[in-house]
Amino acid sequence: MYKIERTDFGVRLIFDGFMKQEEMAKWVAESEQFVKSLPPKFGVIVDMRGLKPLTAEAEKEMQNGQKLYKKSGMERSAVILSSAVVTMQFKRIAQETGIYQWERYIDASKVANWEEVAKKWLVNAEDPDK
Repeated sequence: MYKIERTDFGVRLIFDGFMKQEEMAKWVAESEQFVKSLPPKFGVIVDMRGLKPLTAEAEKEMQNGQKLYKKSGMERSAVILSSAVVTMQFKRIAQETGIYQWERYIDASKVANWEEVAKKWLVNAEDPDK
């Protein structure tokens, strides 16, 4: 399951459960239309607390989506996770797509105020890793 929501800082993406390639491709197609309504520069919170690891096919679609958001004006993103396996997978994907330097990973199982921390990164560039 996925959800795309407009926010005051840009976009909130929610990914949950086991997502197959077809559903991930649907997210990319919907995102192609959605990003047209965004300002030239925006931030993205990606809530993946309930996401299961992606298959290789679904991962390719995720890469397409990451590239689309970056090309469309994404300045920074904050990825909210609670699984070590999914965290490793998405750090690798971000390195492969070239967005790693603009992305921060927040472990929701260790950071109670993860949304506040994420917004500070997106809006004020306050790096949660420092």
